Amino acid sequence: MKNIPVVMIIFGGSGDLAHRKLYPALFNLYQKGLIHDHFAVIGTARRPWSHEYLQEQVVEAVKESCDNFDEKEAKEFASHFYYQSHDVTDIGHYIALKELAAKLDEKYQAEGNRIFYMAMAPRFFGTIATHINDQKLLGSGFNRLVIEKPFGHDLASAEKLNREIGESFDEESVYRIDHYLGKEMVQNIMPLRMTNPIVKNIWNNDYIANMQVTLAESLGVGTRGGYYETSGALRDMVQNHIFQIITLLAMPEPKGVDSDHIHQAKKELLDSLVIPTPEMVKRHFSRGQYLADDNEVEYLKADQVAPDSKVETFVAGEVKFKKGPVADVPIYFRTGKKMKDKVSRIDIVLHHMNNLYDSAHSNNISIIIDPISEIYFTINGKKITSEGLKRENLSYKFSKEEMEQVPDGYERLLHDVFVADRTNFTHWSELKQYWKFVDAVEDAWQDENKDVKQLEQYPSGKFGTESSNHIFEKDSENWIYR
Repeated sequence: MKNIPVVMIIFGGSGDLAHRKLYPALFNLYQKGLIHDHFAVIGTARRPWSHEYLQEQVVEAVKESCDNFDEKEAKEFASHFYYQSHDVTDIGHYIALKELAAKLDEKYQAEGNRIFYMAMAPRFFGTIATHINDQKLLGSGFNRLVIEKPFGHDLASAEKLNREIGESFDEESVYRIDHYLGKEMVQNIMPLRMTNPIVKNIWNNDYIANMQVTLAESLGVGTRGGYYETSGALRDMVQNHIFQIITLLAMPEPKGVDSDHIHQAKKELLDSLVIPTPEMVKRHFSRGQYLADDNEVEYLKADQVAPDSKVETFVAGEVKFKKGPVADVPIYFRTGKKMKDKVSRIDIVLHHMNNLYDSAHSNNISIIIDPISEIYFTINGKKITSEGLKRENLSYKFSKEEMEQVPDGYERLLHDVFVADRTNFTHWSELKQYWKFVDAVEDAWQDENKDVKQLEQYPSGKFGTESSNHIFEKDSENWIYR
């Protein structure tokens, strides 16, 4: 598709997300012709900006992200941007927004198509959705709503938000965005699983011993202590990024690669998600807070963090499903701040098979998401100059030229919004199950907190808590990446 007609309204158009991610992504789509002559973007926020000032900011955002900056092209792109100072609680501002959208729709021949992007604090999502409906901001063409995480704080708040959004948009028009689903190697999981017989034939509980997902960050909370105190690692990373990856790893093969069939396969899997009991949380979960290093104070001394906080900056745990190709296979995850490396990876551990060589190791399949894009198989091979076996990696890695072709996650996902492809967005039925799981863990922790004075502390630069090395079901299991 080319030159899609649309008026896009970005709530939070003066914010960091819009500047760093959305405007550069839209520019790349503009260069590729997906949007070009018949689009307009309205940025809204509380700041008293003008159309001209927003356009200057858009040009600057493009310049910061573009290796071969063309000022003339950037200014032409930015000329499609307009600004509306906006208080999300003020009905009058929605009326003004409606009038501007109608004017731009006529100017750019946008055919009544609207995309609404919520790039601001989640507490305003419900209010905005309600006013969009009440003040009739919807266009006469297609209407799509894009929502950033987090979608709610728990299941109850997520259900309330979903009801509010449902008054303006049906489920098929809601795009709950998770930039991890736009990453190249996450999108490679299904092709790897389903097009290679060597992988497809062993992707089941007969051959896979466990799966491991690691999303590690090397930085601390910095100035975001206030936000983190309302979230923690479990809500911040597990409820979205990690569960999205796990679902792709564990889902049954869909009947087709279109959005409907993929989401149906995910639903079948998630309906069998094992919701952890307090006993399971105690045995197979670990949480903790990072200590200080030379660059940053410990979490309990960070700005806007309560000195007696029991909010976790690291969590490790186990996920299981009753159905699907890896039913009953433990899927371990860990994520946190101030860890050894900034890395996102998946390790598939295969059962050790009986063989003639006592020194043989189990085989692994590793998918590196960040900071590089790579898949490798760890196998056994013969040592050349001595007796015995050695471990070898068979690697599939992108070349430098290929890496330069990989689009940013936001560019890829915004493209999908424009062409109405919901494959890489979260369906409500999936999100609901994620929240059930997270709520069960949080409830168990709240009970534990009655007897816990302080969470386990872990040194900065390590892969989390010591107890996270003991969450496994078998003594022979351990983290592959250490």
